[in-house]
Amino acid sequence: MLLKIAKTAALVAIATCTLNASDFNAQAEKDRIALVKYFEAKFDNPLKDKNVFFPYSTDDELENNFISGLKFQDFSEGNYSFSKNGRMSYEEIKEFPPTEEFIEYGEALYEKPFANGKSFQDCFPNPAEAGSMYPYFDETKKDVQTLTVAINQCLTSNGEKAWKTTKGKIAHLEAFFAKSAQDDEKTIDVKIDSAEAAAAYERGKKYYYTQRGYLKLSCAECHVQGAGQRVRNESLSPFLGQVTHFPVYRLKWAAGDKNNDGLGTLERRMSGCIKDQGQVPPANDSKEMKELLFFMAYMSNGMKIDGPDIRK
Repeated sequence: MLLKIAKTAALVAIATCTLNASDFNAQAEKDRIALVKYFEAKFDNPLKDKNVFFPYSTDDELENNFISGLKFQDFSEGNYSFSKNGRMSYEEIKEFPPTEEFIEYGEALYEKPFANGKSFQDCFPNPAEAGSMYPYFDETKKDVQTLTVAINQCLTSNGEKAWKTTKGKIAHLEAFFAKSAQDDEKTIDVKIDSAEAAAAYERGKKYYYTQRGYLKLSCAECHVQGAGQRVRNESLSPFLGQVTHFPVYRLKWAAGDKNNDGLGTLERRMSGCIKDQGQVPPANDSKEMKELLFFMAYMSNGMKIDGPDIRK
């Protein structure tokens, strides 16, 4: 039965369908439900179902380090959701989170006037909404809009220079938005209301599941089929819930930054992951990247926003 679920989820993820005018999200919702069922089955009893889901893991690890019986909302914590050792370290760090000062920086940026007297408050009057409404498909522009792109559009439309799309000020402002959304108990709520939006979703899905680069890997091989497996000393995180915690503070990024600023955008993380696959990542403001994030966000619909969070 579990093998059947796993195979069904993989097939659904690459399937295409013709959507009628009244139900544009039908295939996307079918994909999402299949993914949730797949991961709940995969982590229901890892040791018992080792041969189906974890053929390369040891019995000792599955019995003593894996947490069983995970449900939908649990997966927002990435590999901390299933690793007892990882969760212990995570909870210790969360007692004194290194993100608080960056949230404060972001709030100051939000309130700081531009040279023309306006500010980000004019572009994003509700910080909690800004932290929860992106990405979305703009039916007027017929294009996916991401928060990172929207922030830079706000800057340039007010005569300011665009920011880097990976870290620094843009990550600080996004941290303030994400924390505002978290405080308001917002959830991921991506909508597909047109044939064009459905097509954008399908292109993002195709990118996620297509093998590319000299390593011939796809995102799904690591984060769907490979979720929970080890790569060197790290466990691969599940696809489900991957977008809920951004911008994210990575200990790896902090160690390489002179100011100990380890905060980065979702685009930064995706570009790095795509490079690790042996691929050249699309530009952070490109159609490919925006549609990839649109697909990823839809697959976590209904999950609580808990950014900015911490990862290794």
